[in-house]
Amino acid sequence: MLENIKNYFAHGKDHTFTVILKGLFWLAPIIAITLIIVWIYDNINTLTKNMFELIGINPLHHPFLWTLFGIVILALIAYIVGIFVETSLGDFIQKLYSKIPGYQTIKELVNIFNTSKSGEKKVLVVLIKGFTNEGFNIGLMYSTKESIVKDHYTVTLSMTPIPNGGFMFEVPKDKIFIIEEATFDTNLQYLLSMGVKSLADILNVEPKSIEEFPSLEEYLKK
Repeated sequence: MLENIKNYFAHGKDHTFTVILKGLFWLAPIIAITLIIVWIYDNINTLTKNMFELIGINPLHHPFLWTLFGIVILALIAYIVGIFVETSLGDFIQKLYSKIPGYQTIKELVNIFNTSKSGEKKVLVVLIKGFTNEGFNIGLMYSTKESIVKDHYTVTLSMTPIPNGGFMFEVPKDKIFIIEEATFDTNLQYLLSMGVKSLADILNVEPKSIEEFPSLEEYLKK
């Protein structure tokens, strides 16, 4: 009898702990996103408040509307800067900053998360021959520039669930296949899921045979 009571409480404790963990992991991304949104809101609110006080307008009346106005202004400035960076003057300023030690390293690290890149610098989600005799691995190409080895290209295979580590391979272009529907963000979701969700689930597409994916060679000819 006593043993049954102990087992009951032990099972109840394990069940309670499991439910608490489930709740914490469900809450974690929501709390993280909420904190980021609040931080952005507070900073934009402070920025717009200071800006309007300079021109004699009191932003305390309807603060949410003033913050929205500030976001629109910020987006407009970012759009103008986005156009500016493509000009020769933008290149000149970037060259000046590139002479500062550490600037290039920081720029490259930030650029890893930039999904707006195009051309040779566009991030591609790719398939390469796996570590086993059969199958493929999903990796990333941060550039379609040719490797030091002719007709080879650099592919990175990230670790999971912490994707800031991994391995780099020089792979023949005819052994690389492009997952055109995927992006850096969807690949990150795939890594963080640790395989609980397949890339097909994340992309909401049907699985395809390897022949249906364009090779890098075919992709570069487009």
